[in-house]
Amino acid sequence: MSVSNTNTATRRSAIGDGFLRLMSDPMGAIGVVLVTLLILSAVFASVLSPFDPAQINVPIKLQPPSWEHWLGTDQLGRDVLSRALYGGRIALSVALISTALSVGIGVILGMVAGFGPKWLDNLIVLAFDTVRAYPVIILALAVGPIFGAGLKTVIGILVVTSIPYYGRIVRTSVISASKADYVEALRAMGMSRVRIVARHILPNIIGPILILASMDIPVYIAAEAGLSFLGVGVKPPDSSWGLILDDGYKFIRQTYWLVIAGSVPLITATLGFTFLGEALRDTFDPKLRKGV
Repeated sequence: MSVSNTNTATRRSAIGDGFLRLMSDPMGAIGVVLVTLLILSAVFASVLSPFDPAQINVPIKLQPPSWEHWLGTDQLGRDVLSRALYGGRIALSVALISTALSVGIGVILGMVAGFGPKWLDNLIVLAFDTVRAYPVIILALAVGPIFGAGLKTVIGILVVTSIPYYGRIVRTSVISASKADYVEALRAMGMSRVRIVARHILPNIIGPILILASMDIPVYIAAEAGLSFLGVGVKPPDSSWGLILDDGYKFIRQTYWLVIAGSVPLITATLGFTFLGEALRDTFDPKLRKGV
């Protein structure tokens, strides 16, 4: 057997063992189940939804849950279950896109700051501090009316405000790793900074970053719902858990199912991704494994 085949088999075995440890943890198992259900409901929303989420039927407005409409109807007679399923698709899309862009850009800027010249490091850190000085909601309320409400605005706000978080973590890790003896040896051998970072430093820090990113997905989901609730995010006829909560708040005295339909998915997503992220950290981070 060749060395490459041996390494591939070793990696597969490590991944398999990690998955078994993950599923043996009750918190990890619950997280996997909840996240899987959320993803499947979002991917197959068009199949699972009994009605068109944008279909208006005023004569049946504000009907309580029934066999026909499991979560009732809203003030325009739209099926709340269908809107909640499509809202999950938007929530996960925003969270995954925002996470990918934030991690990607943050990792690049963090590596540049940690392994680049001092003046560039100071400039990037200053930009990070400037962005982090503004609360997300305040920034969204200020920027939202300028660019207009919508998914692009929500994603842009979340990405811009999250890049400094990942950038600072990567910067600190790179600075710490760059002082290691093996890095000094690679420099003495004439290896360029780009190759040192790409081949030796990045593989050692990307795992913990991805675990942190998985734990931040519910933050993005809640942020999208909050911005939509405030009128900066998704606009009708598109569906969002935040819009469902907004409708429930407006008609709180006539309905209760709207608040439940908007809040239960948010709680489920938060618990699922949090449990999964915690379990992934305990499973794959060597520093936190029990007995090490």
